[in-house]
Amino acid sequence: MGDGMNDPQGTLSVRLAQLHVYPVKSCAGIALPEALLIETGIEFDRAWMLVDATGEFVTQRELPRMALVQPTIKTSDMVLRAPGMIALHVALDRVESATRASVWSDNVAAYDMGDLCAQWFSDFLGQSVRLVRFDPQQQRLCDARWTGSLKAEVAFADGFPLLVTSSASLHELNRRLQSWGQSEVTMARFRPNLVIDGVDAHAEDSLDEIVFATQDGPVRLRMVKPCARCPIPDVDPLSGQTGHAVGDTLAGYRADARLQGKLTFGMNAVIVEGLERSLGVGMTGQATYRFAD
Repeated sequence: MGDGMNDPQGTLSVRLAQLHVYPVKSCAGIALPEALLIETGIEFDRAWMLVDATGEFVTQRELPRMALVQPTIKTSDMVLRAPGMIALHVALDRVESATRASVWSDNVAAYDMGDLCAQWFSDFLGQSVRLVRFDPQQQRLCDARWTGSLKAEVAFADGFPLLVTSSASLHELNRRLQSWGQSEVTMARFRPNLVIDGVDAHAEDSLDEIVFATQDGPVRLRMVKPCARCPIPDVDPLSGQTGHAVGDTLAGYRADARLQGKLTFGMNAVIVEGLERSLGVGMTGQATYRFAD
């Protein structure tokens, strides 16, 4: 599994290789040198979302061109850019009317971001959509079947505040893709928040917790649920075009019995300790394995 399996305590050292935030659900992400953790994960992660006329969430599953919308977080606003579009500035401290929005089985309080934002996204995507922001007063809890007694919160992410993958897992996928004559892909396909080094391919599946020591105190993250994969990893983040090579390759070795044979890549995680503390690329942490009964 990894060098940590030779440790009688079942621990190993890992390095935080990448940090990413995705301010608008299903649009492009931002690589960060450091990230502040709040109740719902990394600050601003999936704080905004696109919805249709009924308030139902919209993602790359329906509109793969969303991958081409690139956000940047500035001091007072989020700047959104897309091919052929004038940049859209969205104030970080202002919203418009209160509304409701549905993400999977949850219907939550949100704020509509106004007609200008709606028109910008609708023009680019060729479908009528509106931009909404998660109401910070809303408490959306993760599935207790996976988190147990820990009441972890999430904004507009699918189900958990953090997604953890490893560089080795991507390397293994690319090795298999190349063996079939396919092009390598980048980690952007899998939209993780944290990418770790120091473990073998898919060893994150077997991790229990990772603890990072920060100057403000420890950050303790617990891996709770394998991340089942939809067609989004087959969307090219640079072109918005869809394919099937990634899904076909994962089908050959990543059917996960823990999720009734669904294809998985990466682990969803929750924050056990460390709110209002920051993680930084290059930090080392101590990971423990989850041993089978």
